Amino acid sequence: MATSTWRLRVRLTDSPGVLARLTVRLAAQDCNVLALTVLPVPDGVVDELVVTAPDALRPADLVDLLRAEGGRQVSITAASVHDLVDERAATLRAVGRVLAEPMELAASLRSLLGADSVQPVTPGPEMTGWGVSAIDDHQFVVALPGGGALLVRRAWAAFTDTELARAFSLLETLEAAGRFVAEPRAVVTSDGAGLVLRIGRPSDADDLAALHRRCSMRTLFARYHAGMRTVPRRWLHRLLSPPRGATLLAMAGSDVVAVGQLIGMADPRRAEVSLLVEDGWQRRGVGAALLSQLAFMARGEGYEELVSWCLPTEAALPRTAARAGLDVRQSVEDGLLRVAMPVSKTGSVRRVSASTEQLRR
Repeated sequence: MATSTWRLRVRLTDSPGVLARLTVRLAAQDCNVLALTVLPVPDGVVDELVVTAPDALRPADLVDLLRAEGGRQVSITAASVHDLVDERAATLRAVGRVLAEPMELAASLRSLLGADSVQPVTPGPEMTGWGVSAIDDHQFVVALPGGGALLVRRAWAAFTDTELARAFSLLETLEAAGRFVAEPRAVVTSDGAGLVLRIGRPSDADDLAALHRRCSMRTLFARYHAGMRTVPRRWLHRLLSPPRGATLLAMAGSDVVAVGQLIGMADPRRAEVSLLVEDGWQRRGVGAALLSQLAFMARGEGYEELVSWCLPTEAALPRTAARAGLDVRQSVEDGLLRVAMPVSKTGSVRRVSASTEQLRR
């Protein structure tokens, strides 16, 4: 019998026998409970179950089963083997992962909380210090110890106070260990020049336009695959505020010298990535630093692979990906070179942006 694995959350009255009756109902439909976590909430508990169910049983049928036993606020999403890790073991693994590499905080938060995405945002003026602030039941902001912020979202189920406390505890551990995650992030080029990587804002439109004016026709053609000297104003807005994505800028003082974009594709497992580096800053490790940072961002948002297209005669992107520690898979599609770069947690992403030695290779 073919089965699927599901992650369910249900709010139950905290009274004897309720959970037992619920599991009996599931067993009667050939469902097997693989994991159970109890999260205390006001006036009851939220039970999270990972179950296997026959494919003939639709997600709506599972929801109806839980509601028939008095379950409220029932949520369901597809699950994987990663959801079967013991809660305490998953927490310890997340802490160790972030202590070893602070840039893994977004991916670790996403894994620990079962979030849909964790993405960097520009902190608002009301954010002082560091901590966790709920926006609504389905999203909250993590103000980082070293500056910057992360927006954590989960559509399939509301966050509980217990989960917000877990996120805060992870920050406390980072702060106590002196392992700050900072946004913006400083990097050093191969010749010792200092740059700052930060998220782009609409107010950066004029500086981004200036970057394009300083780039050669060859550099612009390699990025856009079309001859151009100036960028229309409406393009600048989309470059800085892309739908389903984010833009990362490399700043030398007040000048934008490079820009990278991460944009979600129709396949939820993949995101398109693109880079534009000013001619005078090329071959100095700037592209590798941008791509490495974008890879960390992609992992935090749940993507498994980055994809980019370039001209078949251009070797810059595959070379940059290799310097960023990413595996590269190349193929030719519609006359363009398709470069695929896995960024799943089993892959290798080096901390290029914080390592001068790697930039100098």
